[in-house]
Order: sequence, then C-alpha cells, then structure tokens
Amino acid sequence: MPHQSTAPPTRFHRSIFARTVLWAIIIAAAITACLWLLTDATIRNTNQIALERAVDLDLAGMVDIHASGGREELARRIADRIALQPRDGQLAHYLLADTAGRRLAGDLRQWPGLHAGVSESGPIALPGGSAFARATQLGPDLRLLVAHEDHDIDALRRQVALVYVTGGLLATLAVALIGMTAAHRLRTRIERINAAFRHPDEEALARLEKGSLDRDEIDELTRHSSEALARLGRLAGAQRETTDQLAHEMRTPLMHLDNRLVKALAAAPEAETAARIADARLEIRHIVRMLESLLDIAASQARRGDRHGLAPVDLSALALRLGELYADSAEESGHTLKLAIAPDVMVEGEEMQLTRLITNLLDNAFKFVPVGGTVELRLAPGPSLTVCDDGPGVPLADREKIFDKFARGSEPGTQDGAGLGLALCRAIAERHQLEITLLPSTRGACFKVAPQARR
Repeated sequence: MPHQSTAPPTRFHRSIFARTVLWAIIIAAAITACLWLLTDATIRNTNQIALERAVDLDLAGMVDIHASGGREELARRIADRIALQPRDGQLAHYLLADTAGRRLAGDLRQWPGLHAGVSESGPIALPGGSAFARATQLGPDLRLLVAHEDHDIDALRRQVALVYVTGGLLATLAVALIGMTAAHRLRTRIERINAAFRHPDEEALARLEKGSLDRDEIDELTRHSSEALARLGRLAGAQRETTDQLAHEMRTPLMHLDNRLVKALAAAPEAETAARIADARLEIRHIVRMLESLLDIAASQARRGDRHGLAPVDLSALALRLGELYADSAEESGHTLKLAIAPDVMVEGEEMQLTRLITNLLDNAFKFVPVGGTVELRLAPGPSLTVCDDGPGVPLADREKIFDKFARGSEPGTQDGAGLGLALCRAIAERHQLEITLLPSTRGACFKVAPQARR
C-alpha cells in the first residue's frame, strides 16, 4: 500500500459528529423560521382584530351623531374628521350616501360592494392600497361606510422580521460554534481510541489510559478498549513466546539428529546406507523449512492489520535487486527473466517479509516453467506487483485452493514441496494490507499483489 499518513482524514460526510452539528444548525434555523411564521400570523391576527374594533367604534360614534344631530350634523362631523387627519398617510375614510349610491359627504368617491342593510364588513380597494370597512343603514334613504387603513402593520412586521433574522443568525451561529467545539472534543476522544487500535503499542495504550477518567460513556469505552488491547497484546505475546519456544524445542532435536547423520556419513557406510542417510537429511531439512514457514505464516496472520514495526520501503529498489539476482540463476537454468520495474514505488512494510513475498513468487514461477520458458516481474505504482510465466498454468480445479496451506497442484509433477509458499505469500500480503490474486490468463500463471479493495 502507498506510503501515507497513519491517521486517515475525517471526511465531513462520514463524521457522525459533523452530521450532528449540521442537523442541529438546520433544526435551529427551522425553529427560528417557524417561530417567525407564528409571530407574523399572530401580529396579522391581532392587528385585524384591533382594526375591526377601531372601525366598529368609529362607526358607532357616527351612528350616535346621526341619531342626535341628524344628517347635516353627521356630514359636518365627517368633514371635520377628514380635515383633521394628515393629507399624507390618511388612516380613516368615510362615505355618506343615499340608497342610489350618490355621495353626500366623505372622501370616498363610490360605494364599494358591501351590503349596508346587514352591516357587512370586509376589505375594500383604495387608490393608494386597501382598508378594512364596515357599512350600515342609517335610514330608508341613507347609509354610511367607515374604513380604516393600516400603514403601521408592514413596518411592524419588517421590524419583527429583522429581530428574528438577527436572533436566528446569532442562535444558529451559537449552536454551530458550541456544536463544533463539542464535536471536535468528541472526535478527538474517539480518534484516540481509533489510533490505539491502528497502532496498539505501549505509547498509544498509555495515552488511552490517561484519557480514561470515568466521566461519561466515552471514557468507559476508552477504559474497556484499553483493557481489551492490553489483553490482546498479552495474548499475542504469549502466543509468540509459545510458538518460538515450540520452534526451538522442535528445531533443536532435529538439528541434533542431522548432526548424528553427518557423523554416520563420516564413518563411510555402504553406498545404500549412505543414500538412505542422505535422504533422511533431506527430509529433516524439509521438515525444518516447513516448520519455519508455518511459524512465519502464523506470525504474519497474528499481526495482520498491525502497523507497529512498519517502515518506508523502496519496493522498486528491492524488486530490482531481487530481479537482477534471479536473472543470473535463470540464465544458468535456461530460463528468461524479464523485468519492468517502475522507479520510486514506496510502501510501508517489513523489508524482510516483502523480500520473502517476491522470492516465493519467483521461486514458484521458475519451479513450474520448463527450460526455455519466460518469467516476468513487473512493478507499477499503486503498488501493483505482478509475477507471470508461460508455464503450464494452474488447473481450474486448483484455482480456489491454491493459497491454502498444504495445497499442492493435482497435475502430475506438481506434488513437490509442502504447499506453503503461496500461503505464506498471502499471509505476508495481508500483514501489509495487500491482497494476492491469481489473474485470468490464456497461458501460464499470473499472480498480482495490490492494495486490498475497500469493502
């Protein structure tokens, strides 16, 4: 996998904390808008009620004037009220008319569509806007209409809207600031746990234990994570110690047995006995190699996903060095090795394990390619490491199990070895967050090592 930062950047759309803050901002803005709509409706309704009461009160006063002073007195009072109002922004309008609609007094020119007999009320159109009016019948041939404008309501609504917009913005900004601060603290605490899982070393565990103060659920999760990682570390250490001890206990008697066989050969036994001793020594070496491979596989699998101990490795230089080494031996065995190595391909890994990965793939290719055949080693950025040959290839029946331990080909001539080479390659690849696959090919076998696909 490419050399990169160990802590992946937190994407906004993937962060639960960022989404929580965003939803809090949206909800705060929505609540502010709903409160404004409710307030605006209340202002409109209250204003309408006040306007209706003002019209009714004014109309009642006019009816009393007519009842006490007659039509002439009513016309004079209407003229006085119109004259006392400012000419710009006049609020009250009057119309005293006969049953035919002819104007007798007032500033309105024509009778609107309101029925005076039932004291109908409603909005009417004016040259400068609209007003609320009520009509009433004063006598068989006389009717009166009183209308009031409301120029102050729009100004009041604008002021209230400005207050809500300003308050809503301040509230939204406060929610955003507080939410982002809290989200940053929570994300930092969660990232401490994730960092410990990515790199479960002593330093990360110490930071994890230091941040666990039993204040809330995250601290409890932090403490449990620290204890679990420490337990896993102890189990892994015990497992490695056990396997190392087991390997030592098995390898030592085998080597003692090999030394005895060497002494037996030094005694110049008969030819048949010497041949049997030599075969026994080969079997001992085969068992030792198989034991070492099994231990390497177990160690790689146990450390899968563990970034501790990885360092930048120049994979291009490593592949080129191994390729040149194998090219000399390939020429001697009658094979051809082609190299296509891209420069400056870097990975984070263990150089010794990556060396074993490449050498196992090359050994596997040369093992099955007949004399005169070709093996190709390619490396491209990504990284993408490919080892292909033009040998007999892998039978369809063996493709599914070829990376299993002790899996050997079913075709004649493929039974040599312990069947651990490709299993070790897969374990090493997974240790480095890579995956090895057998590519479809019309001829020979083609193995590719590339970063694991995101699932």
